[in-house]
Amino acid sequence: MNDTFLKACRGEKTDYTPVWFMRQAGRYLPEYQAVRGKVSFLELCKNPELCTEVTLQPIDIFGFDAAILFSDILIAMEAMGLTLEFHEGRGPVFPDPVRSQAAVDALIIPDPEETMPFVMETIKLLRKELKVPLIGFSGAPFTLATYLIEGGSSKVFLETKRMAFQAPELYHNLLDKITRCTSLYLQAQARAGAQALQIFDSWAGIWAPGDFERFALPYVQSIITDLRKMTDIPIIYFANNGSTLIDHSKNAGADVLGLDWRLNIGDAVDRVGDHAVQGNLDPIALFLPPDELEKRIKQLLVDASSAKGHIFNLGHGILPQTSPDQAKIAVDAVHRFSRK
Repeated sequence: MNDTFLKACRGEKTDYTPVWFMRQAGRYLPEYQAVRGKVSFLELCKNPELCTEVTLQPIDIFGFDAAILFSDILIAMEAMGLTLEFHEGRGPVFPDPVRSQAAVDALIIPDPEETMPFVMETIKLLRKELKVPLIGFSGAPFTLATYLIEGGSSKVFLETKRMAFQAPELYHNLLDKITRCTSLYLQAQARAGAQALQIFDSWAGIWAPGDFERFALPYVQSIITDLRKMTDIPIIYFANNGSTLIDHSKNAGADVLGLDWRLNIGDAVDRVGDHAVQGNLDPIALFLPPDELEKRIKQLLVDASSAKGHIFNLGHGILPQTSPDQAKIAVDAVHRFSRK
């Protein structure tokens, strides 16, 4: 087992900087497209054998130092009793948004082993195949709530913020249920064999810092507190567009803070205290000419050199238009430049 990623998460010395990419199993890979062409996205997410296949693809092709379970953050929301659809060009859609106490009351707190057994089976299958650590994941409660309240993706999050500001009791009741569901879901992933867990707060950056501290952070803290009672595996918290939130997000309780590309990683290291960091190459930097891409990676490694631990990653998911050749150049460059 190549445990370099886990060592970096724990702040231990490593022979080189480990690297993985968010969305590393996905649409930029022809091998993924071949699998995806046979089934719908939700069918793929619920098929352990196919999920195992696409999770392994980027590990075999590029030599990443960690694998992340192929799934979607909204799978657990469907298990709460909601209808979830994926539309081409629109992304995820909840036809019946959750905007009333009656709608919140109707949500169930699912048993993850009973309602999402395909996720646990995928984890078990992957553990038999992988020679690098496996990362499980979930969405953060606030980010998940935005999809339920808005009915899908949003640009301004009007309904979400309006609920938080005008009906805070309703907002809390919804977030509390999502938090309980997410906590149980991540605990189940840990029991099934996940060796690290990442919590994706994709929309955290829409908040002013004080509002983030009130309306998003406590729910993440609650989940991590629950996890700490049953496992010591590394936990990563990724607050996207969260450079203004670091002084709060470092209090989430995670071992590792994921960083987007909107701040210098060295500046972040100075602010995060006793945390390892993950990130933070701009995903579109993978479109640079190879020599410029390598130069940027080398500088990023230098900037992160004083971190307690550093896992190289993109500042968000790899884009579907990315050339696999460029991804390979990046992974090889991280390994080559960072070797002691």
